[in-house]
Amino acid sequence: MTTPFDVIRSMGTELLQASPQAKALGLVLVGVEPREATLKVVYRDDLIGDPDTGVIAGGVVTTLLDHACGQAVWAALKEYTTVATLDLRIDYMRAAEPGLDIFAHAHCYKLTRSVAFVRAQAYDRDRDDPIATAQAAFMLDAHAGRPPGTNRKKAP
Repeated sequence: MTTPFDVIRSMGTELLQASPQAKALGLVLVGVEPREATLKVVYRDDLIGDPDTGVIAGGVVTTLLDHACGQAVWAALKEYTTVATLDLRIDYMRAAEPGLDIFAHAHCYKLTRSVAFVRAQAYDRDRDDPIATAQAAFMLDAHAGRPPGTNRKKAP
């Protein structure tokens, strides 16, 4: 039986690139283990948030952490299901070093029937000196109860 972990391992970045936002930012899957995922964003001038310092924008770090958390959830599941971010708390600790790629490592530490809980950290040089840390909760089976093809609300 193929698990979501097997799919992530075999398809790597291609699966991640299915998200337009991840694709635009150039997120790359660095590694995956059961319940864990490591992603990176390569330093680029168009991702800089402050031209005076050359620091990558905080929103890029947020997206990187969110996607790393989602990948860790899929790496923890026995069967594929949709997931959606319910809650994402990020504590920013320092600015990323200009010119360096940023990594995010996430660990799904608890699965219930309907929610996955994840911790993550973003870093550049040293995982023990994080740029930011995250605590997240993800809804499992995000499309439960919806008829096929109705994954978006229609405008009133």
